[in-house]
Amino acid sequence: MVVTLVVIVVVVLLIGVFVVGFNKLRSADVGTQEALGGIDVQLTRRADLVPNLVTTVKGYAAHEKSVFERVTEARASVSKATASPSVEAKSSADAQLDKAVFDVLAVAENYPDLKASANFLDLQRQLGETENQLAFARQYYNDAVATLNTLVRTLPWLLFAGVARVGERTFYQAPAGQSQGPPTVAF
Repeated sequence: MVVTLVVIVVVVLLIGVFVVGFNKLRSADVGTQEALGGIDVQLTRRADLVPNLVTTVKGYAAHEKSVFERVTEARASVSKATASPSVEAKSSADAQLDKAVFDVLAVAENYPDLKASANFLDLQRQLGETENQLAFARQYYNDAVATLNTLVRTLPWLLFAGVARVGERTFYQAPAGQSQGPPTVAF
């Protein structure tokens, strides 16, 4: 009777540990998916702001057609990347849009009236806020990935990773040129 009771208690404890481990890993995985979605939201927001910025600049710099074409291509890349689960695709599209926005802002430097425009200044402010939110979303994702990867690599959680179908995730890498800080645009 005592042996049966001990066996039942051990089985219940093992089931409890399994459920806790499984749920902990799945929760961490869902957290990384949510964090990656946050990056998508900010990339999309930035891509949506860029046409307004381009339209404002276009009136002053109609002959800068190649810059505006690169912006259009970059926006298309962001749309495609947000539909993809690939962190690398998102990072690449992010870098392409960064370059395109920088080029538009560089064109704007040549037009003093544009730089003084309230609409342009408001768009710049919104773009700056979006960049800050995007940086936060990237950091939040990387923190979630670090948590998940630590769980997947350490005992006892790594014993449940296969059953929970949870594996390591890739960290979000800063687009090329951003590791030294944001580019400066002097107005």
